[in-house]
Amino acid sequence: MTTMTTTPGHVLDDELIERCGARAAGYDRDNTFFTEDFEELRTTGYLTMAVPTEMGGLGFTLADVCREERRLARLAPATALATNMHVYWTGIAADLYRAGDSSLVWLLEEAVAGEVFAAGHGEAGNDLPVLMAVAQAEPVDGGYSFTGHKIFGSLSPVWTRLGLHGIDTSDPANPKIVHAFMPRDTSGYTIMETWDTLGMRPTRSDDTLLEGAFIPDRYIARVVPAGFAGADLFVLGIFAWAECTFASIYTAIAERALELAVATAGKRSSVALGGRSMKYHPEIQHEIADMALLLEGSVPHVERTASDWSNGVDHGGLWPMKLVSTKYHAVESAKRVVDLAMDVSGGSGMFKSQELERLYRDVRCGGFHPANNALVHELVGKTMVGVLGEEPRW
Repeated sequence: MTTMTTTPGHVLDDELIERCGARAAGYDRDNTFFTEDFEELRTTGYLTMAVPTEMGGLGFTLADVCREERRLARLAPATALATNMHVYWTGIAADLYRAGDSSLVWLLEEAVAGEVFAAGHGEAGNDLPVLMAVAQAEPVDGGYSFTGHKIFGSLSPVWTRLGLHGIDTSDPANPKIVHAFMPRDTSGYTIMETWDTLGMRPTRSDDTLLEGAFIPDRYIARVVPAGFAGADLFVLGIFAWAECTFASIYTAIAERALELAVATAGKRSSVALGGRSMKYHPEIQHEIADMALLLEGSVPHVERTASDWSNGVDHGGLWPMKLVSTKYHAVESAKRVVDLAMDVSGGSGMFKSQELERLYRDVRCGGFHPANNALVHELVGKTMVGVLGEEPRW
């Protein structure tokens, strides 16, 4: 009988994570969806870990979810990233429920019933994600009709509810952003198999073409003003759950890269060091120290932000800045850590057979998740000088 190794507060046992890690290279190489991982994770309750206990979930807070996703992402980052696109919707709905807002209780109930939620917010030309939209949301009898081209649509092979948004310009003086969840059996959309990417390949985040897809009122989550004025608790919750979970996943990649670098340094021998391993080389020690120092800064940053959100710390108008800076700091630190790990590898990291080569490609994807570099600096800069939310934007 297999022994299950778990830690209190965790939903995944170590053996399951190891199995996901063993399959990661194959999924990446073949550019295939992580089907076996997904089915195993579904059976554990991982997909409902953020659902309140009274509704059939595990009641994990954002901080709890970040810790669990970080464990999985250490060996299977693409699996952790893609499933996160479902988990964070349940986390947002759970936070609203705990705050006395029952508007998304239906989402929690559907998640427990087995529905799979995904994120469909990406759009070419939209440099203010979630807060603005390129896709159109036309009000019609009983709901909205959506038209547009969504990119980076996570979990394309398995989602049953696609979270998306569009702009309603029926009143040009007061444009609205409409947030909705599209059932898979909706007519008027096409999934376009475009996902052939540098990294995070198993996520299969294909494009979704909306051609007048009708979404009924029951699946309309919010209708809010366009821009920063529409950042209610639901919208802010999207940023909180996305930024902190993204940050945790990319931090895990950095932690794994450091492990691999230390192991490699111990295996490489040096003629100049009389045959001793490269771990005795002062510059190798220096690079590994730099890696550790970066993680000493980024790990507590991510943990503190997730903890503050989970515990209801009132940062007021500083929350947007704090959320995007957390993800930015984690991703930029992770990219630097992986770069240093490649240096320490002595060239072995270039080979496709090496895990570090895959991590090098996966970590590059962190900057493409919102908020990107430009938006982070805009949000932080405007917050610091006290003009965040003022119109016009520039």
